[in-house]
Amino acid sequence: MQIIREPRVTVIARQEFVYPEHINWESDSDVPGEVVAEFAGRLCYLSFGENAGLEGGHKSIPGRTSNEAYLANILQVKHGSVLEHAVWTLLIEGVSRSLTHELIRHRAGFGFSQVSQRYVDESDIAFVLPPEIHEGSRGFEIWSAACEQTLEGYRELLEELAEQVGDSGPATMRKKRARQAARSVLPNAAETKIVVTGNARAWRHFMEMRGSGSADMEIRRLSGHVLRSMHQEAPHIFGDMHLVPSADGVDTVESLHAKV
Repeated sequence: MQIIREPRVTVIARQEFVYPEHINWESDSDVPGEVVAEFAGRLCYLSFGENAGLEGGHKSIPGRTSNEAYLANILQVKHGSVLEHAVWTLLIEGVSRSLTHELIRHRAGFGFSQVSQRYVDESDIAFVLPPEIHEGSRGFEIWSAACEQTLEGYRELLEELAEQVGDSGPATMRKKRARQAARSVLPNAAETKIVVTGNARAWRHFMEMRGSGSADMEIRRLSGHVLRSMHQEAPHIFGDMHLVPSADGVDTVESLHAKV
């Protein structure tokens, strides 16, 4: 039986910014997500001139305003709507069904595509070890035994249901009928994979909510992995968010500018 101890987060898509030819402006950032957020913010006040600074009642910065300074001001004044134009798509693997049940509750600003247990044979599925359960403990023995028992039950049930369905109907439908019933015995710890597309504001909200000390430890751990990826992708948007060590061993996520 395969046991997974850490999630895997991979950035699989990021957007491209196309400069409009009729607007004489250029950002000093080469990160499309940062550029589109800056452009959207500047459009609100038509502040594309070299000496425009930050208009609309914001603090004025003389001369050319860097993308970093502009977005820092956006975060400070909580003009979060411009961050909704910056989008990233992540492939998230090595997480449990229990985690994705919570993850997909974040509907605003997100899109999800997840492995289907109706169509995929899970006879060799892995299980995600909850951070609260430590290897070598009595709890780990109970957990692993339960996972092995449910996996064996799934395999036996799938075989029985496949015989019960027989040769009636198309092959794909026959397999689906057996697998959709057999999956009922799989536990929340069953590993799954999911593609998640979200805008920067939504990703910030996810990490603030699920990275808090009161969040489930597995999804809090995932929040840390997502933040590390976002630090690499767009430090001017996510740089104010940081990881803080926790007594339980899973870092929390804290932000200098919450609820942007």
